Amino acid sequence: MTQWGSKYLGDQGYAPIEILRYYYGENMYINTAEQIAGIPASWPGYDLTIGSSGDKVRQMQEQINRIARDYPSIPTIAADGQYGESTAAAVRKFQNVFGLPETGVVDYPTWYKISEIYVGVSRIAELN
Repeated sequence: MTQWGSKYLGDQGYAPIEILRYYYGENMYINTAEQIAGIPASWPGYDLTIGSSGDKVRQMQEQINRIARDYPSIPTIAADGQYGESTAAAVRKFQNVFGLPETGVVDYPTWYKISEIYVGVSRIAELN
């Protein structure tokens, strides 16, 4: 499938599945799944900072703790869903280790770097 050929077909009003079938045949279909495992949840849409609370904070804390097993300079923290000073300090250290601005705030770039590193250390652990 070529980039420009698919763009041309899209410009002609072809739906994505029709474009795929044009290149790969009529047996092509799109399968859907209720839930995909092993992929971290996406960005909550707002910064996590001191005073934040809830499931997204807990998820981030759990991921930081898993990362800290492989990067011991990052402190472990209570995964209680409450973003306090200790969570901010762990986030600052994470940001330091991975070359992000050391704000202690989990903004969009920090969220995805945590997710990226978490997936990496989790998958490496599965190989052992």
